[in-house]
Amino acid sequence: MDTFRKHFPECEAPAVCRSCEARHGGLCSVLTAAQLTELNKHSIRRRIDSGNEVIGQGEQVGSYSNILKGVIKLSKMMADGRQQIVGLQFAPDFLGRPFLGESTITAEAATDTEICTFPRNIVDRMVGEVPDMERKLHAQSLKELDEARDWMLTLGRKTAQEKVASFLYLIATHIDPESDDTQTFDLPLSRADIADFLGLTIETVSRQMTKLRKDGIIVIENNRHVIVPKLDRLRDGAGID
Repeated sequence: MDTFRKHFPECEAPAVCRSCEARHGGLCSVLTAAQLTELNKHSIRRRIDSGNEVIGQGEQVGSYSNILKGVIKLSKMMADGRQQIVGLQFAPDFLGRPFLGESTITAEAATDTEICTFPRNIVDRMVGEVPDMERKLHAQSLKELDEARDWMLTLGRKTAQEKVASFLYLIATHIDPESDDTQTFDLPLSRADIADFLGLTIETVSRQMTKLRKDGIIVIENNRHVIVPKLDRLRDGAGID
């Protein structure tokens, strides 16, 4: 019976999981149907309006989440109240740090977001029991480390225009990572948040957006809707090899 459960066909997985993006590209992609069934018994889908916190810095971690839709903004706060945006997460990223009892960051919905949450103790146990799950989390951590190093280069060496182009390229390639040409998206951050993320002033961000628009690299509609006609032109504008 145990052997049979370990080799459930995909059609035996919970229906809600079969249509879930995290099932095919996120943490759950490495789980068998039987393991998905177990995890699904404890999972809760939540909708979070833009601007609301998922978890605050210093709060006790009681659950982890898969991001199903939307963008999550990660930030850290200093003792005097100053705050810095340190990263963005997209579907189907895993949100949380296994085996860590207290959150070191604040995670906030940058857009209307949908997540699937699991109790911390269930995931921590499964990570120990399912080697592929541990490897998947390790791979995401390494990916985030590589992206953090790239962002250090962006903040430390790139021009203002390259910084803004790099931000737009980050959004374009994560909203629809399969696209290699025209891309369309709504900016998940306000001009003030973009400026904070890039270490620029709001005026500089707006000025560089205007320049990119005049150069035909992007089209901006209604101040937030962005069209990238040619992704490779945006990549070149960002100074990315």
